[in-house]
Amino acid sequence: MSAPLLSIENLLFRWPGEAGACLDIAEFKVAEDEQVFIHGESGSGKSTLLNLIAGVLQPQQGRIEALGQPLSTLSASARDRFRVDHIGLIFQQFNLIPYLSVLENVLLPCRFSRRRSERAGDPKQAAQTLLRHLDLDAALWRRPATQLSVGQQQRVAAARALIGGPEIVIADEPTSALDAARQRAFLDLLRGECAAARAALLFVSHDLRLAEGFGRGIEMSRLNRVPTP
Repeated sequence: MSAPLLSIENLLFRWPGEAGACLDIAEFKVAEDEQVFIHGESGSGKSTLLNLIAGVLQPQQGRIEALGQPLSTLSASARDRFRVDHIGLIFQQFNLIPYLSVLENVLLPCRFSRRRSERAGDPKQAAQTLLRHLDLDAALWRRPATQLSVGQQQRVAAARALIGGPEIVIADEPTSALDAARQRAFLDLLRGECAAARAALLFVSHDLRLAEGFGRGIEMSRLNRVPTP
């Protein structure tokens, strides 16, 4: 049996100044190209878990291993490098650079990661292909990101996360601003692109209706041994 792409064991995390932990996870594993839906109420630790997996936060106890690399053994700068090389992030607020064009926003990971740039082959062509697959019209590619609708910005954020073939794609409530029809359309596109790239997808939401089609669903109250406040 092959090793998991992502492995968490005996994880304990508390925020500075807090007496008690907000995350206590015995075990969590994700296989290569697995698509996992993580559901939970506000305050259940969903976003904190994603930040730990991405190496933005460090646990007080336990082990997080991604692609065979224990994240705790890396310096802060090395974790940043690991993240940009191997993890694609889609944020709830998208975090697009407002003064850059759509195309420039998508190309950002290739500017900061030689590995992502090399895996993309021709980064500009790869960005254009992703934008087409995500149904974003070519007439919009030169526009500043702020001139796009919320749904269009969402697809730009997805293309940015996917370019250069990261092994793990993390999506933190990226559909919360969309209506039901657009949520489903975006999810279908995102899951299809991750499947084509054989990237593992970790999708977090409070909306259980979006879980359909994912290979595995996890309730944070079952994963996290700390009760939701």
